[in-house]
Amino acid sequence: MDDEHNNGVYGQSPSYRKEKTEDQHSVVIPDTAHQVSNDSWFQVGVVLSMGVNSAYALGYSGTIMVPLGWIGGVVGLVLSTIVSLYASSLMAKLHEVGGKRHIRYRDLAGFLYGRTAYMLIWALQYANLFLINIGYVIMSGSALKAFYIIFRDDHQIKLPHFIAIAGLACILFAIATPHLSALRVWLGFSTLFMILYLSIAFVLSVKDGVKASPRDYSIPGSGANTIWAIIGATGNLFFAFNTGMIPEIQATIRQPVVRNMVKALNFQFTVGVVPMHAVTYIGYWAYGSGVSSYLLNNVHGPDWLLGVAHLSAFFQAIITLHIFASPTYEFLDTKYGIKGSALAPRNLAFRLFVRGGYLIMTTFLSALLPFLGNFMSLTGAISTIPLTFILPNHMYLVAKKNKLSSLQKSWHWLNILVFGCMSAAAFVAALKLTILQTQTYHVFADL
Repeated sequence: MDDEHNNGVYGQSPSYRKEKTEDQHSVVIPDTAHQVSNDSWFQVGVVLSMGVNSAYALGYSGTIMVPLGWIGGVVGLVLSTIVSLYASSLMAKLHEVGGKRHIRYRDLAGFLYGRTAYMLIWALQYANLFLINIGYVIMSGSALKAFYIIFRDDHQIKLPHFIAIAGLACILFAIATPHLSALRVWLGFSTLFMILYLSIAFVLSVKDGVKASPRDYSIPGSGANTIWAIIGATGNLFFAFNTGMIPEIQATIRQPVVRNMVKALNFQFTVGVVPMHAVTYIGYWAYGSGVSSYLLNNVHGPDWLLGVAHLSAFFQAIITLHIFASPTYEFLDTKYGIKGSALAPRNLAFRLFVRGGYLIMTTFLSALLPFLGNFMSLTGAISTIPLTFILPNHMYLVAKKNKLSSLQKSWHWLNILVFGCMSAAAFVAALKLTILQTQTYHVFADL
């Protein structure tokens, strides 16, 4: 983005400019109605770490370790951590290309490839974010149901009802939080909630594991079903480090944007990933192949402590959903020229009806097919792997083609080929597993 827009604030009246790409097709790049160049690298590092340690982390023992076993699960998670850091760093280095800042993924794609790629990658990214948000609503609804069952297990209120309540909470939060940088104080609450549910899950899993009889760590199933489950779990590996909106998050960081973003990524993939790795391994150690896709369903402890953990997961999922919904909100606010105070009646009404409509649709689909593990696999295959691993390598090739050696070019093409094959295989596996579950469970299932 041009220097005069680097310090834009919420309420800025959007203007538009056209950039000529290599194929000579013009791409309209709107200036943003949200804040840019405002946040410290540490705040951005916390935002990134929240995504890694969201309530989804409570499911990786079941959705990653169970299908892959000890060796496959540990090696897979470690390798996916390293590869994700590498791919995210490539994206961070492309934030300033051609003398401009590219504050949206699609803007960078349009600059490098042209209008067709601009539109395709826009659609791919928003499909990715939409699927992630569906998963967060399912997760928050599941956590709320688990809290309810502790005190009143009468089956009168079912999972779809709790998902609806979670959706309403997401709408209220979206109205109260105008843009990504406005999360500031909520980042503190989110971190507190994250520490609570991860610590409680970790400690109670250790307690159960010490007292438990020998566990079965064999990979469940047999034949083709086991193979499909293993392939699907690879999608979950990369879903855990979903970074399909690096340019949008990087847009919020202060100058120098590339150096500060690299600091934030280093924080995310060192300190930030430790809790997720720890709770994933300890959950599998404690309960073996019987661990569920929501670890807190396995642990035993005082009701009040479990209640705190479930509510913490519920609230943290709502806050984290806002991160992955923020590109959609930014597009809508910019398109319709939302300006002035965030508390202005018109702006509040806009967020109520427009963001509310988006989240109502998200909530409906979450309640319709609440298969959380399969959503992880499907999202990883359809969009996470292409956006996080395939495109960054190809974009880097295009942007730096005259500066790369033959060996470097071959390395990036190898990454593109490997992750392309993985994406295709994971998509087929996730689709097959989802179809199987829809045959077992009816729509609006009470899982």
